[in-house]
Amino acid sequence: MSDLKDGSETKPEPPSGTGTGRVLHLQDYEPPRPERMLREMRDYWNSIRQGRAVPARADVDPRAIARILDHAFILERIAPGAGRLRLAGRHLIDLMGMEVRGMPVCALINTSSRGRFSDVLESVFKAPQIAQLTLQAGASYARPQLSAVMLLLPLRSDLGDVTRALGCLVADGEQGVAPRRFDLVGDEVMPIIEGGQTLAPSPSTIGFAEEAPEFLLQAPKPGRRRSPPSDKQDRPTPDRRPQSETTPEERRASFRLVQTPRAPEDV
Repeated sequence: MSDLKDGSETKPEPPSGTGTGRVLHLQDYEPPRPERMLREMRDYWNSIRQGRAVPARADVDPRAIARILDHAFILERIAPGAGRLRLAGRHLIDLMGMEVRGMPVCALINTSSRGRFSDVLESVFKAPQIAQLTLQAGASYARPQLSAVMLLLPLRSDLGDVTRALGCLVADGEQGVAPRRFDLVGDEVMPIIEGGQTLAPSPSTIGFAEEAPEFLLQAPKPGRRRSPPSDKQDRPTPDRRPQSETTPEERRASFRLVQTPRAPEDV
């Protein structure tokens, strides 16, 4: 008797090479383990370096990180301290409740923490270096407290400059109602080469601003008081004193009478 006639729920397996398969997400069957995922992402980043300090964006193969692909994303630097999500996994879409591709990465961060997040992000591109951030979303109605960890790894663009980053975001806990935004509660920067130096995140200088020169204020000499001239008439000249310092007799003495000759009378 075949499996279809005895009423059992077991169905015959389709022949190999025929039928359709179903894609299963590992995160639906096991809780995420942030430490393991971050370690796997960093090991992959190190594997594509191939002796270089920073790997290229073109070297990233999504198939090689299939186990953590839902938590992965790629950033593009669009301004100092600002990045845009070029690619993002399903985990980030679920946290925001919408498609996040093309959105600024600071959309995942609360406004009170965006300044520090921007400084850390800029240090990843500028040094370059690795950054690991500890995030936390507060509890509210239908939104339980949620903690997360983000890893940022620098990448080179096709032009050779460090303006891309490979990232991984793992939230641990019940997600609740989207969107979920996080506070930055801790950050750590690490060198890309073991034993190297790191660049401390600090606010970037805006535009081409330079340091303002220091002006030294000189106190006026005692017993001497000068007031600005009111008009051109009162401005002192090397050979004439201001009118306010001359006496009326001196001013009358400076006047001169000018006479014009008379025209001859007609005879």
